[in-house]
Amino acid sequence: MQHPDMHTFRTAIPYIRAYEGRAFVVKLGGRLCNPGAELDNVIDQLSLIATLGIRLVVVHGGGEQVSDLSRRFGLEPRLVAGRRVTDEPTLEVAKMTLAGTININLAAAFRRHDVPAVGLTGVDGRLITVAKRAAGMVRDPSTGASVEIDYGLVGDIVSSRMELLEHLLDRRFVPVIGSLAADAGGRILNVNADTVAARIAVELKAAKYLLLTTVDGVMLNPADPESLQPFLDLDDLEGLIGRGVIAGGMLPKVAACADAIRGGVPRVHIVNGTRPDALLAEIFTNEGSGTLIVARRNAAPAATV
Repeated sequence: MQHPDMHTFRTAIPYIRAYEGRAFVVKLGGRLCNPGAELDNVIDQLSLIATLGIRLVVVHGGGEQVSDLSRRFGLEPRLVAGRRVTDEPTLEVAKMTLAGTININLAAAFRRHDVPAVGLTGVDGRLITVAKRAAGMVRDPSTGASVEIDYGLVGDIVSSRMELLEHLLDRRFVPVIGSLAADAGGRILNVNADTVAARIAVELKAAKYLLLTTVDGVMLNPADPESLQPFLDLDDLEGLIGRGVIAGGMLPKVAACADAIRGGVPRVHIVNGTRPDALLAEIFTNEGSGTLIVARRNAAPAATV
């Protein structure tokens, strides 16, 4: 009788072979970036992936931390449709948090596993160039009304350059990227981390875009673990959004997933980063652990590499 651990190992071998030398872009939600057991669990798995010869890029958010530090400075955070309104004081807090505390904590966590990580933002190497988002009409999910919103010092991506990332990846470094960028004049702007991660995944022709969050995946009912949807396509996503199943802060995350797929990333995964080894199970087993999203169901069976 085959030992169960050996069976798991044998099952993983085809996946390891298929992905060696290819890029994975991982987006970490802010809560997972707090030092402690959850971050240790995530970095342990990412470090193993990096040692398998997979070209790993990590993009991190930090919404919770920005909000917490803002309140400590007497600034009340404002979010509309899951996106932050950023004024001058809030941008300064975002700089401290995204380019400072979170970024260096993640690089240090990789250091504990002897994996060389490099902390960056979109400003470095002209990685991401943005333009300030114009004011526009936005539907507020909390009220259902459309209102004109000026998100302030928030940037939309207009171009990107991958030379710096390619240079680092060729030398087996793991870029760890905070979601700040600059316009052509050097003005720093806040950028949605999911948008940055999806753009980088498309530009690097990544094999996978992995969204690590604090839920098991797309669920019809968040209170019912059995309602997890293990396999979806873009039509399914649109239907779930239309029904209100995907709403609030999950909307920009799922929108970024869809953008990655439309940009040519063949597989996108939403995984619960708080669960031990959930990421490895999603990548290296047929059963998976979260939600796999592809362009069309009939073009990519769920159980294939």
